[in-house]
Amino acid sequence: MMGPLMRPIFPVFLLVAVLFVSGAKAADVDIALVLAVDVSESVDADEYVLQHEGIARAFENPQVIDTIKAGTHGAIDVAMLEWSDRDKQAVVVDWMKIRDAASGAAFAAKVRAGTRSSNGLTAIGDALLAAAVALQRAPDKATRQVIDLSGDGMANIGPRPGAIRDALNAKGVTINGLAILASEPWLDTYYNNEVIGGDGAFLLQATNFQSFATAIQQKLLAEISARSFSRGLASLQMQ
Repeated sequence: MMGPLMRPIFPVFLLVAVLFVSGAKAADVDIALVLAVDVSESVDADEYVLQHEGIARAFENPQVIDTIKAGTHGAIDVAMLEWSDRDKQAVVVDWMKIRDAASGAAFAAKVRAGTRSSNGLTAIGDALLAAAVALQRAPDKATRQVIDLSGDGMANIGPRPGAIRDALNAKGVTINGLAILASEPWLDTYYNNEVIGGDGAFLLQATNFQSFATAIQQKLLAEISARSFSRGLASLQMQ
């Protein structure tokens, strides 16, 4: 497990430009995917477990594994990041290559073994920057770079998410969202306006944390296969 990432001290656009200086990579995968999971103070202990268990089950799901294997390269790189306050972002599962049921199960086991890294305020902009740092460390050259950010609230500290989203989109990074509407029923509108963006970007809604597992599985299937839900629809709503 990595420790919390440092608070960004550069202007947003300069930092994003520095992060995406090109470099040689070892091999090809279909997608480099950062799962950025909200662990702010509005997420209680049971909800934390529901998020982790939902992600773990998704990578054990045969349909998800078959979708990965059907890709051009038959493999994806995945990392999982927890985020809350400005200086509280931590990679809880570092980059792993998923290509079959065994590697999917290994990733799921690491997700379940993780312990909560923080429970601060809701700094979505800093979470996106931390995910960008993680993407820069991805071990392989990926056809697509995607940040999958899930959360249950609007940003209440840190830089405006929309500005960082726009800078990352300009570098070819797609940001998809999973808005959990348990405490803020209007959150889907905010995520549409301030979080998601880039080629094929989409948003899913989960009405509560109990429906997170179904939503994350559907979201992964769409991301891995490069299938997009209509952005204008704003979501597939999971009950």
